[in-house]
Amino acid sequence: MIEFVLDCSVAISWCLVDENDNYANEVLKLMSNAKAFVPGIWSLEIANTVLVAERRNRLTKNQSDLAIILLQSLNISVDNLTAKQALNTTLKLGRKYGLASYDAAYLELAIRLGLPLATLDIKLSQAAQSCGVILLNLHDY
Repeated sequence: MIEFVLDCSVAISWCLVDENDNYANEVLKLMSNAKAFVPGIWSLEIANTVLVAERRNRLTKNQSDLAIILLQSLNISVDNLTAKQALNTTLKLGRKYGLASYDAAYLELAIRLGLPLATLDIKLSQAAQSCGVILLNLHDY
């Protein structure tokens, strides 16, 4: 089974039809044989993005409901130590790499679990590579 840290940028691409992305689509295909780990803020990030998309008429409520059903059907494990790391390691990573605390939480989790990171965020990708975190390479699977 493939294990990796899943960034919101990839998961939300599965939900927003106008953000269709080949890399994200390939990650979704992997999910049938994968376990993704996300920081404790992931559900809030997804919910906020969905709400904003609805308000901007990028998603209907029905489309949002279907997207949430999809996400809940996947093998995604929410980390329960995110808050403990926030004011220490996550904050330090955010400072060092100029990341928002949300993005630094994904990086912190990937470092702590020693797992590759799936992200569409360029700045987060660069920070991950600087820390020695492997980016999920779909050619390996």
